[in-house]
Amino acid sequence: MIYQGNAISVSRGTGSPESAGDESVATLIFDLQGESINKLSSAVVAELEAAFKAIRAEQGLTGLVIGSAKEAFIVGADITEFHDLFDKGEKSLVDMNLRVHDIFNAIEDLPFPTVTAINGLALGGGCEVALATDFRVMAEGARLGLPETKLGIVPGWGGCARLPRLIGADNAIEWIAGGTENTAESALAMGAVDAVVPADQLDAAALDILARANRGELDYQARRDEKNGPLHLNAIEQMMAFETAKGYVAGKAGKHYPAPVEAVKVIQKGAGEGRARAQAIEAKAFARLALSDVAFNLVGLFLNDQAVKKKAGKYEKQAAAINQAAVLGAGIMGGGIAYQSASTGTPILMKDIKEEAIELGLKEVRKLFAKQVEKGKFTTGEMAEKLTHIRPTLSYGDFDHVDLVVEAVVENPKVKDAVLTEVEGWVGEDTVLTSNTSTISITQLAENLKRPENFCGMHFFNPVHRMPLVEVIRGEKTADTAVAATVAYARAMGKTPIVVNDCPGFLVNRILFPYFGGFNQLLEQGADFQRVDKVMEAFGWPMGPAYLLDVVGMDIAVHAGEVMAEGFPERMKHAGETAIQVMYDNDRLGQKNDKGFYAYQQDKKGKPQKVTDETAIALVERVAKSHKTFSDEDIIARMMVPLCLEAVRCLEDGIVDSPAEADMALIYGIGFPPFRGGALRYIDAMGLSEFVTLADGLAEELGALYTPTDKLRDMAGSGDTFYR
Repeated sequence: MIYQGNAISVSRGTGSPESAGDESVATLIFDLQGESINKLSSAVVAELEAAFKAIRAEQGLTGLVIGSAKEAFIVGADITEFHDLFDKGEKSLVDMNLRVHDIFNAIEDLPFPTVTAINGLALGGGCEVALATDFRVMAEGARLGLPETKLGIVPGWGGCARLPRLIGADNAIEWIAGGTENTAESALAMGAVDAVVPADQLDAAALDILARANRGELDYQARRDEKNGPLHLNAIEQMMAFETAKGYVAGKAGKHYPAPVEAVKVIQKGAGEGRARAQAIEAKAFARLALSDVAFNLVGLFLNDQAVKKKAGKYEKQAAAINQAAVLGAGIMGGGIAYQSASTGTPILMKDIKEEAIELGLKEVRKLFAKQVEKGKFTTGEMAEKLTHIRPTLSYGDFDHVDLVVEAVVENPKVKDAVLTEVEGWVGEDTVLTSNTSTISITQLAENLKRPENFCGMHFFNPVHRMPLVEVIRGEKTADTAVAATVAYARAMGKTPIVVNDCPGFLVNRILFPYFGGFNQLLEQGADFQRVDKVMEAFGWPMGPAYLLDVVGMDIAVHAGEVMAEGFPERMKHAGETAIQVMYDNDRLGQKNDKGFYAYQQDKKGKPQKVTDETAIALVERVAKSHKTFSDEDIIARMMVPLCLEAVRCLEDGIVDSPAEADMALIYGIGFPPFRGGALRYIDAMGLSEFVTLADGLAEELGALYTPTDKLRDMAGSGDTFYR
């Protein structure tokens, strides 16, 4: 044994039967003890440094293979350390990166050829380890990539310097700016790896490459010279490659996400430099971006996502298997649920009482599958096979074998009650019943059920196939087994389930409607709704409030608003006529009938395109009681403060268990700007004291919707935060 640590071991030979006797080859294996994956924490990086000192001191070596004992190679750096690392400041980050560069350069400078055997995911720092060796072989099914821009940073351990010299500037820009995970086949085609083989042949392929390099058939020194020198592009070629790329990447990333464009600049600045200078440029760019709010929030978003998934995973371990599902109601929503279930492998019955509704549901299913075939996600054969997982029916005849039912009929408590009590008589005693309701109390819907412990809410967001969130709503009598089964089914469908407690609107809609309340008050005081939309879209929302209401549908917004007003009258009941009500009363329902706050026309692809509508402008003018002047900052405060305060109340009321779950629900459910991290992280970023002061100033004029809670005031006074 050359070296033994907690995550890394180095020994002579490879352990392969065909090469066990080759003691001149060293094998470095990543196998982080106590973890299911390998990641490059500070401790692992320190071990890597010690391991290479030991390798350099070893006599008689002719090659090195780097591999992994886990299913993945290395999934990247340990992101749980990032916030603490970022807190140390720019100089500390640059020094840390340069130290890692020295370690990776030590790999590259060994006096014999080196190869990485990539058996699974090799992402971020894991990819950069592989780039430091002379050669790379990949198992079929493995993936390679540098996703750092998705965290608001750039690769800082050699990715920006080495990858362009291996696969060319254009390809490297696509990989790095896009943050993509790339298949073994595409990595081979681009020259990022040297061979792709079945997993059981990976060690043999790596040893074969080393043998060929030692025989002089492969020039490993030329590989190093290529990676260590400047890019082979003249000035005109550089300008063409980088200036064009910057414009394209900026357009795709948007102004709130600077890292992709910065990555192009880093590659450009280092293009004419040798290894040391290119790496120094990269290290400084990483440090500068790491100190931005965007990077801090995107890292926080990643950590929140991991926390939410970990919690869902605990529920999943307790759940009985869902081998057969059913959906009641075969409209657009029912069809979307059926598609999602079937496409991810769970057979589903789709029941309705009308043949025409069944046809509508099947039409939606076929449309969604056809789109996936067009995108290359499924073959025609796969689509045909998955379609067989959906069985339309007008009766309950086969429901005795169903493990979980999703009720997705109209949002009417009497209709839902009738359907749920009826289906309960047809299913087994252990079958879980769920309701895809967006507003109706789960406790109320359970009142007439014989087995209320088997019932919970399962609130999908529209369109089902795109929106990642599913709210799993626990009623007063819901058992843990029902929650666990519903969480497991949502996960099997590829969704992110978040468990919440019952209240009007549950979590996401309860938080969203104060946002609409702020919008109503702005219009009442004469704000231009089109300007409000533009300001909020510039703030980072995918669509402004008027446009969002058109997409949601005015009828749904009016109904949900009434539920909220009844549940929380002190702050959500609006005196007088609102713009939303005016739209509804004038049959302007939004996109569903091509007129709302905007009018809608079909574009060439058949998608609704919004256009200004003078009739809508005149109708909104009817609700204006004054005509105040609002700055962009005023509009943002008037919209964001009530939303954020309701998120605080949901946390305080125990509707949601943690800030991470609240923020992820808003990001996944209604498109809260990801780079801002969520409502509670947004308050943290502003500072609780400043936020309370802002809210109090608005509350003097606008009332309870803007009034901070006592607990929030206490937190502000004691300097507390939601996250740290």
